[in-house]
Amino acid sequence: MAGLPFSQACENNKQPILAHLQVHFADCQQVLEIGSGTGQHACHFAPALPHLVWQTSDQPHYHEGIRAWLTAYPRDNLRQPLSFTVGQDPWPAPGIDGVFSANTAHIMQPDEVNVLMQMIACHLPANGVFCQYGPFCFDGQYSSDSNRAFDQQLRSQGYGGVRDVEELQAWGAGLQLQEVLALPANNHLLVWRKP
Repeated sequence: MAGLPFSQACENNKQPILAHLQVHFADCQQVLEIGSGTGQHACHFAPALPHLVWQTSDQPHYHEGIRAWLTAYPRDNLRQPLSFTVGQDPWPAPGIDGVFSANTAHIMQPDEVNVLMQMIACHLPANGVFCQYGPFCFDGQYSSDSNRAFDQQLRSQGYGGVRDVEELQAWGAGLQLQEVLALPANNHLLVWRKP
């Protein structure tokens, strides 16, 4: 991994997330990852989900790092990153039936998350699945004191902050929240499905 961009959080959470993706993406053929970041998740998930194509995407300044990971760990079902800046770019991947995004909603501004949820609801086909990972609030309450502190830190740095699941449900009208799965470090995986 020398010379590759690295996120310890990705390394810590990749296996617990994958265990759930193997269940919820079992019937998917093409998954779009929104906010591929370093590329670590893509390179871990794609080999374990050989039945589908894993399409990476992110803002252009992340692409060099993602490509470096994909070069170091090539897989036939892993695709080079598409440019996707929410609020600026059109939907980047027609024909997908699954979406994955990790640790993006609390970095983005609220209006950007609103746009993202609407785009996913619009472009997923019937029975399509969206798996969304990160820290979330529930009914206005933090799931831990550490998430409260993290939210305050994020907002002080100009990020959007930890989003409330009820807020996401309102923005993602057209998606049904099927499961809320507790994962390590006070994070959750939200499993949305389009009826």
